[in-house]
Amino acid sequence: MTNRRLIVNADDFGQSVEVNEGIMCAHERGLVTSASLMVRWPAAPAAASWARSRRDFSLGLHFDIGEWVFAGDRWEALYQIVPPDDAVAVRAEFVRQLDVFCRMVGANPTHLDSHQHVHMKEPVRSVITEMSAELGVPLRLCNGAVRYCGDFYGQNDAGTPFPGGISLRAFVRLIDRVPPGITELGCHPGFGNTAPTAYREERAHEVEVLCDPRARAAIRRRGIELVSFRSVR
Repeated sequence: MTNRRLIVNADDFGQSVEVNEGIMCAHERGLVTSASLMVRWPAAPAAASWARSRRDFSLGLHFDIGEWVFAGDRWEALYQIVPPDDAVAVRAEFVRQLDVFCRMVGANPTHLDSHQHVHMKEPVRSVITEMSAELGVPLRLCNGAVRYCGDFYGQNDAGTPFPGGISLRAFVRLIDRVPPGITELGCHPGFGNTAPTAYREERAHEVEVLCDPRARAAIRRRGIELVSFRSVR
């Protein structure tokens, strides 16, 4: 058995019909083995229903309290659900989203993460770290059992398009660097997106690369095993 295992996890599942279709395509025809569900959005029930019938697909909770874009010289909110510095509000919203997830999916999430990695700052980090321990599931970037790679992305840190980051060549370079153990490779496939977000046109390019036979062949040649979060204990 190989000592290098790769989870290809698609964020934003449920955010829109277009994102759902891209993620489903990237699983059925490509490399996606797992996704993180945004339960607040109208397309989330359809995403959860589709995922329930696929035993080779794991589904986590993509905690969503807002999205921010870089405008001029500062970050501005496209939308905000609760203030990220209000621990009481963050906890209540997380519990609410977790409850919605469990009712939609009929099971606990296999993993936890958050939109725009908001959980990497306090007090969100402490709230979700505690909940991940209670659930016994990994939390992105906070669990030693799973290394996270978020470099397959079509924008730079200021939100400027960076198509080279989601090319086949870029994907293969990332695969070359997969170390022993379990690695989660984050991605954002979709066929566009009608939801309020700054990441739109890039999604279809991600689908193209994730479904490219050359990408799968690169993984196979390097002896890397594709798995889902169900493999993480």
